Amino acid sequence: MKEQYSQAFVGILHNQNLAQLKSLIAKQFTGQAYFHFLRWPHEVKWGREISLEKMSPEGQVFDSRCELRWKQRSRGYEVLLLSQEGLGDGFTQVGQQWEAIVRKAHLHDPNETRFPKGFSYNKDKLKIAQRYFLDKETATVHFIALTVES
Repeated sequence: MKEQYSQAFVGILHNQNLAQLKSLIAKQFTGQAYFHFLRWPHEVKWGREISLEKMSPEGQVFDSRCELRWKQRSRGYEVLLLSQEGLGDGFTQVGQQWEAIVRKAHLHDPNETRFPKGFSYNKDKLKIAQRYFLDKETATVHFIALTVES
């Protein structure tokens, strides 16, 4: 099977407040199936349909089109968008030209102790893949985003 590369977009926003972050998530992830992975120092939460009431200082939300990552800093949230559709309104483009390729994801056993409290999932029902973002000029992988398999 021949691998299919597609054009991609990588963008960043600096110093977003909590209301701006919530607005970005609500705008990017409307009506489609998506997952979230939220991280606090003492726990991780994984699932569908993020609750915008209790936000984590670090996390990611993703669907089949893009992944939005954030990390809380002293002046607000740094937000990274990894997209195959160039959905970067307001984002500053990182780098020049990107290509993306989707590959199967390796899921760790839920009983492994990689996370503070662990988390459970059904491997047969969870259709997750990884989208690799490569610099088009050098073919170097700079980012790996989670994506929902179509």
